[in-house]
Amino acid sequence: MRSNTADADLNFIAEALPAFISEAHEQLQTIEQLLLELEECPGDRELLDALFRCAHTVKGSAGIFGLDEVVAFTHHVETLLDKMREGAVTLGPALSTLLLECKDQVLHLVDCANQEGGDSAQDLEVRADLITQLYAAMGTSAAHPSQSVPEPLADNTQSSANGGCWLISVCFGAECFRNGMDPLSIIRYLGTLGSVEAIACDLALVPPLDQLDPESCHLGFELRLQTLAERNVIEEAFSFVRDDCTLRLIAPSAALVDYEQLLEAMPDRPLLGDILVKIGAVSAAQLAAGLHTQQQARGTPGAVIPRLGDVLQQQAGVAPEVVSAALSKQGKREASTGADDNRYIRVQADRLDEVINLLGELVIAAAGAALQARQTRHSELIESNQHIGRLIDEIRNGTLQLRMVPIGETFSRFRRVVRDTASALNKDVVLEIVGGETELDKSVVERIADPLMHLVRNGLDHGLETPAERIAAGKTPTGTLVLSARHESGSILIRIEDDGRGINRDRVLQRAWDRGLVEKGVTPNDADILKLIFEPGFSTAEQVTNLSGRGVGMDVVRRNIEALRGTVVVSSTQGVGSQINIRLPLTLAIIDGFLVSVGSSKFIFPLDTVVEVIENRATASARDAHGRSVVELRGEVLPVVCLRSLYGLDSLAPDRVSVVVVQCSTGPFGVLVDALLGQHQTVIKPLGRLFKTLRGISGSSILGNGEVALIFDVVSLGQLACEPPALRTSHLQLTAESHPNAQLSPERQAS
Repeated sequence: MRSNTADADLNFIAEALPAFISEAHEQLQTIEQLLLELEECPGDRELLDALFRCAHTVKGSAGIFGLDEVVAFTHHVETLLDKMREGAVTLGPALSTLLLECKDQVLHLVDCANQEGGDSAQDLEVRADLITQLYAAMGTSAAHPSQSVPEPLADNTQSSANGGCWLISVCFGAECFRNGMDPLSIIRYLGTLGSVEAIACDLALVPPLDQLDPESCHLGFELRLQTLAERNVIEEAFSFVRDDCTLRLIAPSAALVDYEQLLEAMPDRPLLGDILVKIGAVSAAQLAAGLHTQQQARGTPGAVIPRLGDVLQQQAGVAPEVVSAALSKQGKREASTGADDNRYIRVQADRLDEVINLLGELVIAAAGAALQARQTRHSELIESNQHIGRLIDEIRNGTLQLRMVPIGETFSRFRRVVRDTASALNKDVVLEIVGGETELDKSVVERIADPLMHLVRNGLDHGLETPAERIAAGKTPTGTLVLSARHESGSILIRIEDDGRGINRDRVLQRAWDRGLVEKGVTPNDADILKLIFEPGFSTAEQVTNLSGRGVGMDVVRRNIEALRGTVVVSSTQGVGSQINIRLPLTLAIIDGFLVSVGSSKFIFPLDTVVEVIENRATASARDAHGRSVVELRGEVLPVVCLRSLYGLDSLAPDRVSVVVVQCSTGPFGVLVDALLGQHQTVIKPLGRLFKTLRGISGSSILGNGEVALIFDVVSLGQLACEPPALRTSHLQLTAESHPNAQLSPERQAS
């Protein structure tokens, strides 16, 4: 039996360890954010308490899994944090740096939890040095900083008459099993703290067998624990499931009000005796004796049957107030069945991605079914398909919403980057975050983190000046770096802005001349000069440092952003600062589109970018001074682009066309199309290698009849509409030279 128990414990640890590692990462990330916030307000008690709780949670969770090194090292950190809460130690820049290094060390220990082999001698030396610094910050010394902390519970494994008897009431949440936790392992762990004198399982929480979900936890326990341990030590046993259970502790010296509060918090139970036994007011034997007395009265003709509460008051000495509170609890009924509506569950990202992919195929299949229904002209079949389409719309919106996460969490991670990088560069920098609540597809958030990291570090190195340089330029000694996000025209706009020295256009142009990127003597406009910084290998740094100077990075940033169907634009004023705007789609999976056709070719606009449509307009359009095609719209001149001439589509132009007016970051423009085919659910498919350099196109989609439609990159298409024809032709020729088949029409290449 002992062997089976040991095997069960090992299996529990192996299965639950990944969940612990994930949870520990979140807690450690929170520790980092709290430390950075505390640097701005060192005496904030709420932040200090939250910081201590995070460290305590990591330590307690690690203890459940037997990760002694994590427990030992975190204990030293926790000791210092406790001193900070007491006011004995004040947080300063040096201490904050030390605690951040300790956080990194705990993270290293957590990541090594499921790896074989011990730490290297260098790791042990680093850890010992950190512990020495921790105790030095407290004004004491650690006699053996490299050794693990002795278990504080060693003396509590024996049952002592001098120990107190704690009443513990715990109700585990329904998601406990799914989160990889075993409640019985926690109960067994309590036995190492002392002696479990009595334990009872709360059967009232178990639903009827036909309603029982084997993956949901319905366990609740009331137990008496004889121990010398303090309250925080007992609570530590539940730290890993603290957010997924309801825990009540009543100390040996508890007052009557504690029992009343426990009664109020307990689930509703129908039997008074069960309630009193559960809270420890009477023992099972005392309840049995009281019931026996009550039963004897029932068997006596003419006798008054006493109430059980009165019997227990007389025989077991239960306080009348406790009985009254128990009766009140017994009489209550559940107010609602939706108390757990706000529960959260963890879902693996790849499972959610699979659902999104299947949803995309469902959208395509539904479009095909709707097309066939319209061709049959069967009204009932058409109506049924329309109903299915509406349901798919709701499923799509709800499913895509599951992947939307606030970008603020990603922004917050840069606080540490800004702090450490600015310190290494001897600069004073304040990071401001605006619009952190803006939501974006999780896959986009994950893939934009690295480009943002490079842009932030680049701004700190190249953009912002040292305090002395800023004072000499008439600025405040502290520079400001702003990370902001907001929704705009169906996309998200991320902005990295600083109040530094700006970009030296003369230096950029000179470097471009030297490298042959621009013909010597030719001076492009400011926007084109700023675009040069994204060329491969381009750098204006005078010397190579750990952060920059090798010309590697900005071209990768642009390539990664464009791979997300996004754009990046730089603007700068020398001596004032720089601004980098990144525009990204909200999702990479399914969008609402507006379907149009030019000849036999089909194209899709993102619906959010379409402003209006002008139907049945003559094909003739005017030319402006630069030779661009334009049309008049309510007294304003609107640049337009003809897809037939732009992509060389071999179809006859109709007598009259429609103009789709589209809004992008550079302003409104028009697109000439032959036919308007209406709104269309668009499942985005990636382009093949042949289309990677095709301007104005960002993706493709499969229509219900199996045809391929190309999805517009509205920003790139707007740039083409505003370019003079000669420049536009040169760009398209470059595309044709890099891909010999690019002169074919897009639909031919796709086929």
